[in-house]
Amino acid sequence: MSSFHGQTVTTTVNKLIKAIGEPMYVDNSGEDKSNYDFSFMVQDFEAFVYDWKEYRPIGPNELIDFHIGTDTPMQSLIAKEELEQLLG
Repeated sequence: MSSFHGQTVTTTVNKLIKAIGEPMYVDNSGEDKSNYDFSFMVQDFEAFVYDWKEYRPIGPNELIDFHIGTDTPMQSLIAKEELEQLLG
């Protein structure tokens, strides 16, 4: 089960879509703890990227601190590095 291990990346929804594809979950109403949930493969594990407790709709080009969820703290660091490279 993935967890947040303190790693975040500041980016936009549109940049994430370009870098890792469409989100696996979208409810941009602001009524839930997250509006967008993305997943992507890093080496041999899956990482998750999601906004957390914005409690409002998010603009597609708005800079947000997205959380990175993985199974271990080391995976979280690796996923952050990989995601930052993909984002350019």
